[in-house]
Parts: sequence; structure tokens; C-alpha cells
Amino acid sequence: MPPPDPTAALPAAAVSYWLATDEPAPTPSLAGAATADVTVIGAGFTGLWTALRLLETDPALRVTIVEMERVGFGATGRNGGFCQASLTHGLENGLRHYPDEVDVLHREGMANLRAIVDFSRVHGIECELEETGELSLADHPRQVDEFRRHVERATAHGERAIFLDGEAARAEVHSPRWTAGAWHPDSCVMLNPAKLARGLARVARQRGAVLHEGTRVAGLERAAGGVRVRTMAADGAPGEIRARHAVVATSAYSGWLRRLQPLFVPVYDYVLVSEPLTPAQREAVGWRNRQGLADANNQFHYFRLTADDRVLWGGYDAVYHPHNGVGPAYDRRPATFEKLGAHWRRTFPQLADLRWPYRWGGAIDTTTRF
Repeated sequence: MPPPDPTAALPAAAVSYWLATDEPAPTPSLAGAATADVTVIGAGFTGLWTALRLLETDPALRVTIVEMERVGFGATGRNGGFCQASLTHGLENGLRHYPDEVDVLHREGMANLRAIVDFSRVHGIECELEETGELSLADHPRQVDEFRRHVERATAHGERAIFLDGEAARAEVHSPRWTAGAWHPDSCVMLNPAKLARGLARVARQRGAVLHEGTRVAGLERAAGGVRVRTMAADGAPGEIRARHAVVATSAYSGWLRRLQPLFVPVYDYVLVSEPLTPAQREAVGWRNRQGLADANNQFHYFRLTADDRVLWGGYDAVYHPHNGVGPAYDRRPATFEKLGAHWRRTFPQLADLRWPYRWGGAIDTTTRF
């Protein structure tokens, strides 16, 4: 066994702020042979929701989930914790690409968000969920009229949206940069994504799913009447699952399956999380309604408060590493961390001395074709 890593307890060495807290004991790795009706590869949101839906459809199904690391290790545990209703990456994008279906997509997205909130509450998943909505912010005068028109269009398509002029936007969140705001109170919630994923894993296991963490898929091939999933445990022990079906749910971390490599582009996003704000710092920034925030630029920042009043500040850089590169070598990017810090100080000069003990990156999947 290798010696313990002395940096492992340091916040800046954590996979993410979310994954550094309240981690339960790991489930056993797979060793030896097993069978299943469906094997789900990856224990992030895609894999966990897939397992849950399968078991809702047929509780008798034998569902096995294998995860190379821990539940939520990939993009699921590294994002900002914004859970949005939009299925089109915003109304404007929906109107551009799906003008005849945008109202249906909005209703479906809102129903989906409501179902996630209800599921977490029914099953006692304590994921720090706050129904605060999202506030988009303009930081250029030219954007003010665009925001007015956006709020008018959103209202016309059934979404509750509130226009804020510059004074009102600055009163909500104290920064000299804001020239306008658009508050969407109902279409976004804030949550702790790692706690949500761990809660989903708990419910899936309660419904009969078998979860093996620390289990890497070493091969996937067709076999008579199904598939053969060859695995390798962290200690090197080989395993195998014979299943009728397999679901690949590893998203941006799917480079292990060569046939998928031309179909996706993993793009890295980077995040800072501060120390908890003092009462004086909270007063200096305002933010009494605790909305999720984002500016409205093409290279944009997203930011929010955590349950313990830390600031999460991320976005702007979207970095592709050559040859679909993902992995620990790309999880830390000092140049981006420095850039994010400089942007924070420019946006909130009254909190220029805020310190950022947590910083990380993670890959998201931009699909190129189906």
C-alpha cells in the first residue's frame, strides 16, 4: 500500500469542495463473476438516474452500477450546484433552434425540475436545496435593452421573470458593474450536487441496485445474448459482469471506450470556493435572496453561496485539452485560477481580500453528433 498523500487533507488538493465533505464509506469493489439484467457504467447523475428509472419501470430488474472512483467523482461532483429547468440552455437558444416547440420544452423542463425537488424531499435526500431562482446580470450598458426584451419574451412564453434596472440589480448584489438584471425565481434551484448524488445512490441501492465503487471497466464486448463487462478493482483484482444490456454513463470521461471518442468533446470548466464569509462580508455583498448568479457574456461567470456562506465563483474559461484529455493532470490550472481571482476582485472590490482554499476543474461533455 502506498504511503498516505500528505496533501490529501488540503482543501486545494480536494477533487472539489462538494466531494471533500461528508463522504460515506465506499461500497465494495467488484471481484470475480457477476450477472445482471443491466450494467450501468458510471455513478454520476446520468448513471444513477438511469438505474432509478429502470427500477421504477421494473422493480424486478437486476441492475448493477460500476464506478471507477466514488459516486459523483466526475462532472456530477465538480459543477456549481445550479439545477436549472431549461432543456435548451436558455430561452434565447431555444427560440433560435426550436421556435415551434419552445413552449413545450419549457413546460417539460419545469416539470423535470419539480420532479427532482420532489424526489429529493420524498426520499429524505439532504442536499442543501434552496429554491432561490437565478439572477442573470448585465455588466455593459448595451445589454440593458436586451434584458428588457428577454424578460418580455420569457413572460410571453409562460416563465416568471422580473426585470431589474441597474440600481435594483446593484441593490440585490452589491457590485458597481451591474447595469441590469433578469431574475427567474422559479426555474433554478441551488443544491449540493455531491450530496444529491450520494442520496440517489442510497435510494437506488434501497430499490435493489448493486453498486461497486473503485471498479474500472477494462473491456466491453458483445457476448451471446448480451454483453460482457470486464472490470479491474483498485487492488488489481479482475472481475466480470455478464448482462443483457450495458449503459455507458461516463459522459466526458468516456475515452476508455474508443468507439465513443469521435462523438464527444470534453471541455474543462474551473471553479473557486472561498472561505466562509464573515457577517461583515455578507453585509458588504448583499445577496440576501441567495440567488444563483451569472453574468450574460459569451465567456461568463457563474457564482452562488453555499449552505455555509462560502462563495463559489466559476466559469469564463472553457478549455479543451488535446486528444480529448481528461484526468488529474488537467484538474488544476493555475492560469485560470489566477484569472478567476482577478475577475472577482474587479467585480467585488469590497471583497478583494477574499481567500479561495478550494479550487478545481472538471470536464463536461459537449456532444459532437449522435
